[in-house]
Amino acid sequence: MSGVHVTTTVNGDALEFVCDADETLLDALRNRLGMTGAKEGCGTGDCGACSVMLDGRLVCSCLVLGAEAEGRKIETIEGMAAGEALHPLQRKFLEHAALQCGICTPGFLVAAKALLERNPDPSEHEVRFWLAGNLCRCTGYDKIVRAVMDAAAEMRKG
Repeated sequence: MSGVHVTTTVNGDALEFVCDADETLLDALRNRLGMTGAKEGCGTGDCGACSVMLDGRLVCSCLVLGAEAEGRKIETIEGMAAGEALHPLQRKFLEHAALQCGICTPGFLVAAKALLERNPDPSEHEVRFWLAGNLCRCTGYDKIVRAVMDAAAEMRKG
């Protein structure tokens, strides 16, 4: 199988990689670019562990081909913090103990950030609805929802 040359922007950085024509964006991010934050939970787009933003749209990177990233803008969990300073969502997930094994956490964080960029003052129902595509096998969802709501309140103030 011949390689596909891809030029893209990931977390604001112009990057290039070569991937197989049938390689997923998730595999390209992890294996070609060393960005291991997005996880493969199911490989079928059902769990959200591999969530990334593609041109401002939340997608499961296990369902997108790496070649489809050509000329597009990708945002991953690796771009969420500003250097050593955690994003408010990351801090609130820690404060609320909204994680356990960590497989789903990057996907939840990327999805929650996408929600708060669109709606900085979501209701609990809206948070639960928006995050419905992300599955967690370890925690109940209440701590995750509380962390998102708390982060939203902090972000509105600051």
